[in-house]
Amino acid sequence: MALNTVDARGRSCPEPVVLTRKALEQFPTGVQVILDNTTARDNVKRFAESKNYKVAVKSDGEDFVLAITK
Repeated sequence: MALNTVDARGRSCPEPVVLTRKALEQFPTGVQVILDNTTARDNVKRFAESKNYKVAVKSDGEDFVLAITK
């Protein structure tokens, strides 16, 4: 099953966290988040883990792809 994707590239915190929170409210089983900076990556990962989600992070060129699942 493909995860719903949040493209938060080019956005600075806290916007990626807010977008991720809204996406998880809509798709509570999980989402994929694409980010382009380490601060947003760390903040989104910390947020998702605080809500008891599992987070897998992979690098994709200059971007980071976070798979956030229950």
